[in-house]
Amino acid sequence: MASTEAAAKPAAPPAKAQVMPSARTITWLTMCFMTVSAVASIRNTPSMAVYGLACIFLYLLPAIVFLMPTSLVAAELASGWDGGVYNWVTQGISPKAGFIAIWTQFAMTLTYYPSLLAYVASTLAYVIYPPLASNGVYTAAVIVIIYWVSTMISMRGVGLVAKLSSSSMLLGTAIPGAALVLLGVIYLVQGNQSAAPIEASALIPQVAGLAGLVLIVNNFLSYAGMEVNAVHVKSMKDPGKEFPKAMFVAMPIVIAIFVLPALAISWVVPSSQLTLTGGVMQAFTAFFDHFHVSWLTPILGIMLITASLGGMMAWLAGPSKGLLLIGRKEGYLPPFFQKVNEHGIQVNILFAQGIIVTVIALLFALIPNVSSVYWIFSVITTQVYLIMYFLMFISAMRLRRTQPDHPRGYRAPILPVLAVVGLTSSAAAFLIGFVPSSQFGGGGTLSYVLIIGGGLLVIGLLIPFLFLWLRKPAWKNAEPAPEGDEA
Repeated sequence: MASTEAAAKPAAPPAKAQVMPSARTITWLTMCFMTVSAVASIRNTPSMAVYGLACIFLYLLPAIVFLMPTSLVAAELASGWDGGVYNWVTQGISPKAGFIAIWTQFAMTLTYYPSLLAYVASTLAYVIYPPLASNGVYTAAVIVIIYWVSTMISMRGVGLVAKLSSSSMLLGTAIPGAALVLLGVIYLVQGNQSAAPIEASALIPQVAGLAGLVLIVNNFLSYAGMEVNAVHVKSMKDPGKEFPKAMFVAMPIVIAIFVLPALAISWVVPSSQLTLTGGVMQAFTAFFDHFHVSWLTPILGIMLITASLGGMMAWLAGPSKGLLLIGRKEGYLPPFFQKVNEHGIQVNILFAQGIIVTVIALLFALIPNVSSVYWIFSVITTQVYLIMYFLMFISAMRLRRTQPDHPRGYRAPILPVLAVVGLTSSAAAFLIGFVPSSQFGGGGTLSYVLIIGGGLLVIGLLIPFLFLWLRKPAWKNAEPAPEGDEA
């Protein structure tokens, strides 16, 4: 690579880039809610309710081998080093590895946003006019409009994003999730027979072989994102203590949100009515119809939309911020992408991201059979995201060895064991990603592996290495990166 480590006179930043608000705007509880909002959702509960009581096992095992290591390792790293994953990997391995880590986290979001907003469009259509759900132009319009509105809101500062994402978690996830559980309990207390078996043998899922392994490993990634808001630790009063506290409280909440509503639905609605092809809202309709409160269905739909938008806001504020921070510090990004507004928000990175998301969204309107292609692209970016976890766990072990006396507000117990378990889980998810799904229309296993592998190399390695190779000394910005304000 043609990059250089030589020091150079930093380029003069734009006037607005020198604005460095120092307000401490995020409490540990807000950070907890932001994390839950970024990770947990009840929108997929019908698909897991199919397995009845076994959904406890299907969610609990991934929680033990992936959620717990990710959360505890991230808690220690955030309590000792600010900046999020880019700085953890920079300190533990190298600045170049740190850039690759934050790039892979950022790249994952490019398909996450359109897929999430496509779900929002479908849910909204169910509330106002169900036939719209199959209209590609409508879906594209919803994705583009909501994404850009959310981006404009994000540009108002991390304080506003924190308030919106945490409140949306309560309104769109906690309250409807609790309502589902309450209704499920009432159903059983009234003496009704559960639609799914409630006995010890039902705890073990009735799947075997590769299909069972794929199902379990895919649930690992249900917990992805616990680390995403660590980039905002400087906005906390005492991040060394408050961020680990937020993680410890967030973990059981996330597990409960995944498991309990799924159990409640399984008690009331027979598995035959919980097919994925029926759609999420149809499954919830069947649930509420049992209680003769079908009028709650559109209300739940609006709540789910609120939760999804809050989760997206949390992701908008995280990876792109980390990309800005290391891009300025190490000169990995051209000055154009280092521009920030008066709130310290990376405006040009968000605009560039928005253009890519808009192009992807337009595929829904322009290409009739885009679903399989889009799904493959989503698999590729998920594989890319797992590279970040590899680097994070390796960095945690190296920092324990190379900087054992570095001040940490929290030290994870048996960190080497946690990191190895996290690495193993990430590797399992990575390998399973190369197993063709039924959504892959054809071509055979070899072609699938070549497509996924090729995309992984381009997005996960080639593009970030191009940034590293093209880097110029003048791109370094010695000014401390702005931290945002409480707008």
